Amino acid sequence: MKNIKIKCPAKLNLTLEIVNKREDGFHNINSIMQLIDLYDVLTISIQKADKNSISLSGNSNNIPYDSSNLVYKAANLFFETANLDGYSTDIYIEKNIPISAGLAGGSTDAAGTLYGLNTIFENILSLEKLHKLCAKLGSDLNVCLEGGCLLATSRGEKIQKLPFISMPVTLIKPKNLGISAKEAYTKYAQKTFKPKYNYTEKMVNALHNKLPIESFLYNDLEYAVFDDYRELQFIKSQIPNAIMSGSGSTYFVLEDVKTTLPENYLVIKNLKFIPNGISKTE
Repeated sequence: MKNIKIKCPAKLNLTLEIVNKREDGFHNINSIMQLIDLYDVLTISIQKADKNSISLSGNSNNIPYDSSNLVYKAANLFFETANLDGYSTDIYIEKNIPISAGLAGGSTDAAGTLYGLNTIFENILSLEKLHKLCAKLGSDLNVCLEGGCLLATSRGEKIQKLPFISMPVTLIKPKNLGISAKEAYTKYAQKTFKPKYNYTEKMVNALHNKLPIESFLYNDLEYAVFDDYRELQFIKSQIPNAIMSGSGSTYFVLEDVKTTLPENYLVIKNLKFIPNGISKTE
């Protein structure tokens, strides 16, 4: 039997600007994404068997442990692509990243699965091939695999490294509110006014010139859903410079938060930007 533990970091959207809707139903975006030191941990165990099988388990009661899980789909795609047969795979998912939160928890676990299996099988697939598999599975996987600070375009799978800066992060999430990407993008499409601030381009320039980035934090999907949820409005009233990540419902602020929020809000402090992505545990 072979075992490996993989750290799968959460991501933030420092900017998220929607360019247009694509013919395939997805949206083209311009987004600056940054990985942070909040991790899910995968324990992957492989042993020889008569045929391939994949079994999932974990510490969360809020995710499926069947073929609908992106981790299962990633493992299945890996074995098909690498043309490997006769292995029993067990993956334990330690969830620490909030679910339906705009932090790429499912995507980073799937990317971590590809990375972990490829490591067990001595890098049978090239990094370029892993990125192609990531792009097949979803929009944020490539960012999570690569890590650091990245400009993500197309539907999020095309990435370009940006200069890394170190910053503190606090996350704030309504405990009982999750917002799906489908809902957020649908509500954005229904908006008659769609602002075009070009904050992504401005932040890219700021990063290259080592200038402050805080004034360019922005998310079109926050604009799309903000009026529909008093929980989001409450966060903004208490922490005006907080910005939503992804489709929400997590907000973040690039500082330590002193404000005390009610018990129905999850606050995760003492986080920071990290320069890397998926990795093995020490």
